[in-house]
Amino acid sequence: MTERPARTSPTPYKAHVVHAERLTPHMARIVFGGPGLAGFGLDGYTDHYVKLVFPAEGVRYPEPWDIDRIKADFPREQWPSNRTYTVRSWDAETAELTIDFVVHGDEGLAGPWAARARVGDPMWIIGPGGGYAPDPTADWHLLVGDESALPAIAASLERIPEGALVHAFVEIEDPAEEQKLVAPAGVAVQWLHRNGRPVGEAMVEAVTGLDFPAGRVSAFVHGEAGCVKELRRHLRLDRGIDRAQLSISGYWRLGQNDEAWRAVKRAWNEQVEREQESAEPDGRVA
Repeated sequence: MTERPARTSPTPYKAHVVHAERLTPHMARIVFGGPGLAGFGLDGYTDHYVKLVFPAEGVRYPEPWDIDRIKADFPREQWPSNRTYTVRSWDAETAELTIDFVVHGDEGLAGPWAARARVGDPMWIIGPGGGYAPDPTADWHLLVGDESALPAIAASLERIPEGALVHAFVEIEDPAEEQKLVAPAGVAVQWLHRNGRPVGEAMVEAVTGLDFPAGRVSAFVHGEAGCVKELRRHLRLDRGIDRAQLSISGYWRLGQNDEAWRAVKRAWNEQVEREQESAEPDGRVA
């Protein structure tokens, strides 16, 4: 499935925090609103994402922000930083955008910001992008991810019709991180607790150990890049699932921040595809 890149504009939307709450010990929910979101909209995907733009500490930019002008007029060390986040929901009637943030103390940029966010705080937003929604013609659905993919999995479960066959696996640290999700009747999310194990290990075990139902699957598999690489190989080569049936990509990578990962993500994905295509005995793509 092809991901549509985020809409790019030199002028980001300027929103403000209208609600902030802690969903679990390590997940914060921030709702953005305000007249600055006029013109924002989504295209019907369940994995929409936006780029949140953070000013450099102690630096003020002329408003309205023009990213191209900022980069031309300010030294690189004073450029704003951005972090990519999945849209949990968008309410077109109230023009409110909800984003869930994984928070690990003072680690990172966006997580600590979300932990401290208060009503009225500003945020500059670029986007959205996206490319996946559950295929209504599929025989069954596979949803797999860690905390970073939980917002998209939650949005996808809300879109899947009643009566659909779904296997949903979400890896989190422990039971305290579980959330109440809306899903079709009879569908239960299988929470995979790491409890200190390496990230992604439980996800790989769950998928490789699953007795796949018959028929054509629509699969969404996202999370840490190393884990996703293993699952991509398993689904494409071991299970023989066609690439068109898969939305699969690394949302993040251990040891790299968002900007560093985004800078190499495309080349990394292309290299993984070449490696896996060459692994086919007859050279064909599954």
